[in-house]
Amino acid sequence: MSGETVSQAPAWFTELFAHRRWIRRSGPFPHVYVRDVFVEDFYQRLADEYQRVLGARASAFSRVADNYSADGIPLADLRNGPLALFTSREWHDLIASVAGVEVTGDVEGSIHHHRPDSPAGWPHNDLNPAWFAGPAPGPGEVRLPDPSVDTKTGAKSDGVTARETVRAVAVLFYLGNPGWQPGDGGETGLYANIADPAPTLAVPPLDNSMVLFECTPRSWHTYLGYNRAPRSSIVMWLHRSKDDAVQRWGGDRIVQW
Repeated sequence: MSGETVSQAPAWFTELFAHRRWIRRSGPFPHVYVRDVFVEDFYQRLADEYQRVLGARASAFSRVADNYSADGIPLADLRNGPLALFTSREWHDLIASVAGVEVTGDVEGSIHHHRPDSPAGWPHNDLNPAWFAGPAPGPGEVRLPDPSVDTKTGAKSDGVTARETVRAVAVLFYLGNPGWQPGDGGETGLYANIADPAPTLAVPPLDNSMVLFECTPRSWHTYLGYNRAPRSSIVMWLHRSKDDAVQRWGGDRIVQW
């Protein structure tokens, strides 16, 4: 992986990572895959905190989207423990550097929890708009979704300003799936073509592993479902300005909700 940003990051951050063997793959579309992202001690802290949240705040998990089998809790609600790493500026800058995308500092994400035998999703590319309140965050800051602005539609409270951005980089980090084996289901499917009936590549939900990619018109992916056990992950996005997205992909390629 690119080491520029990591070398400039504080020691507390760099010491969380197990190694620098982040693998770039070109197919079925460009993405980065990582096994054993964090050192074991920190991964276990993340997994323990996830299990604590799942047990203590089960009612805070709500359906992520209509006709989609995951329940989720926003990362914006989990900033007082180890899961706050995923909304830190250091993590934001690392992911942006690896993806090679100029982003705004706006971050959206949640923990996704699929119950056993959840149905599959549908291939999609995540090239969607997202609205955030207030001005763009400054250097060293991140902006998270705010209740005063509907992230998907931009509807806002009186007196609140909102900016339209577009999802730029998607991250899926797997945790809380101990003992997963081939045949257990719950992989993330990556597709060369949205019309393909089967994924070109199935990414297993192995604990402490991660896949990330730039959101493009061809970054087709989905949850493959039919998991024997609960399947969990952290799903998040960095964002780019709408002008940048339109210039790079064309406004008609942005998928409205």
